[in-house]
Amino acid sequence: MTFSLTAPNQSWFAGALLNWYPRHRRDLPWRHTRDPYAIWLSEVILQQTRVKQGLPYYLDFITSYPTVHDLAAAPQDEVLRHWQGLGYYSRARNMHHTAQQVVQEYGGQFPGSYGELLKLRGVGQYTAAAIASFAYDEQVAVLDGNVYRVLARVFGLTQDIAAPASRKVFQQLADTLIPADHPAEFNQAIMEFGAIQCTPLKPDCLFCPLQSQCYAFQHGMVQELPVKSKAKAARTRYFHYLVLRHGNTLYLRKRGPKDIWEGLYDFALHEDDTAELPAPTLVEAVEKLGGRLAANHAEEPVRSLRHVLSHQKVEAKFHPVWLAEPLPSAALLATGLLPYQAAEIEELPKPMLIANYISNIST
Repeated sequence: MTFSLTAPNQSWFAGALLNWYPRHRRDLPWRHTRDPYAIWLSEVILQQTRVKQGLPYYLDFITSYPTVHDLAAAPQDEVLRHWQGLGYYSRARNMHHTAQQVVQEYGGQFPGSYGELLKLRGVGQYTAAAIASFAYDEQVAVLDGNVYRVLARVFGLTQDIAAPASRKVFQQLADTLIPADHPAEFNQAIMEFGAIQCTPLKPDCLFCPLQSQCYAFQHGMVQELPVKSKAKAARTRYFHYLVLRHGNTLYLRKRGPKDIWEGLYDFALHEDDTAELPAPTLVEAVEKLGGRLAANHAEEPVRSLRHVLSHQKVEAKFHPVWLAEPLPSAALLATGLLPYQAAEIEELPKPMLIANYISNIST
């Protein structure tokens, strides 16, 4: 379906949102600043994260790293530890790299235009538009999930928002709607409207200021719009963690690239295609790591935990393994495992699956 807007419609749409916004907006800290660093930080944290969940992380980051120089100078493990629990850890790694890029290539000053912001690592069209409009009042429209939903419903757009080709259609429409004199407030308004008024499942259509000209409301299509094709079914992976222990020491290793949780710490892992790990296989896996089972420890129960990611499910089982002696240096070198005490483990960035398990065995 195509859309056709006349100048009065454009003015009406922007005017309605700008009238609604001051009376309904949430009081959020990043809305009280023009600092591009603080705005960028909030946008990275809030990608794929609800405001309620992201707000404590934003406050922690802006306190721990008040300037882009502070963030750039921080060790990546420390940054990932602050991020722990937010998921999509590539965002944190990209954020750290971007901070270093801003310091090294731009002297610690964020670029002052949409086009220049796009040159930063990990800064896409949405984030660049948000920073450019909120910090510099540039007339460039943001396009996130909330905006897609509002535009699809109000203007009757039936393009699949999961299809990359649809972005051009929605962006073209959004760019015709954003007023030159209030770009920052308009972008905030349309996103906030989608977040608290035109919500995915139970939009407040009865008291909606756009109701009279909303295509979806007038045609009974509120639940059908926006159109979004279903994602592929998540695959299941079976993780058998070997929780190697000797005395008060636990052995963990840093995960490598090209898989989930890059740069985070977990235990020795035996991944299989089944949910069970027979005892002989467990013993063999420990021996391959250079370890030898202690004979004087009674068998401990295996703990099972599930972790659901965007495209896969992890069914994890934690197998307590007491070692007869510490792992030899050659084994540490070959496996990447290192011995840690409880206080040291607390400071390591870990997947929540691992953090939850450790918190249970520590209590």
